Amino acid sequence: MNPHFWWYLSRASGIVAWLMLTVSVLWGIVLSTDLFPRRRRAAWLLDLHRWLGGMTICFVAVHLGTLVADSYTHFGPRELLVPFASTWRPTAVALGVFAVWLLVAVEATALAMKRLSKKWWRDVHVASYGVFWLTSIHAALSGTDTAQTLYTVTSIVAMAAIIFAVSYRILSRDLPKRRPKHARQRSSRPSTANDNV
Repeated sequence: MNPHFWWYLSRASGIVAWLMLTVSVLWGIVLSTDLFPRRRRAAWLLDLHRWLGGMTICFVAVHLGTLVADSYTHFGPRELLVPFASTWRPTAVALGVFAVWLLVAVEATALAMKRLSKKWWRDVHVASYGVFWLTSIHAALSGTDTAQTLYTVTSIVAMAAIIFAVSYRILSRDLPKRRPKHARQRSSRPSTANDNV
């Protein structure tokens, strides 16, 4: 076996976890807009968002497990779960630790959504934006693939997509809501004496 197998696997699983997180956050933003009206929304659309979140957790677990298995950096449970406990790039690793704890909080409240108040669930779920940015900075500061062109281009595209989607989400709150077609036709019809009765 290649002596760097676990190191390669930890890098790959970290990148895949970050990509899954990116798509999950983007899909969550899409679901929160009127692109898919709530009354016509198929159940699989929400299931896809949940699946992406679950896959993110799975790949994060692989990332952490392979870091422990790798002999190059000597990570243990303490270094992976306690911010600034690692002596290897402590700030970069601490950002990753914070991201993991936030991700666990978001995923736990998503699974317990029906038992929580909508406001409390939403307040915690907004932390997924923080998870994305903490993970992106963690990868940029601690990742050994940041010099690769493909990684750089993917990072720029992912960050631009998140910024655009969040901006659209914020701005769409201030836009006037579209009324259904039949309501527009009713309001544009000239009033008659019978309408006032």
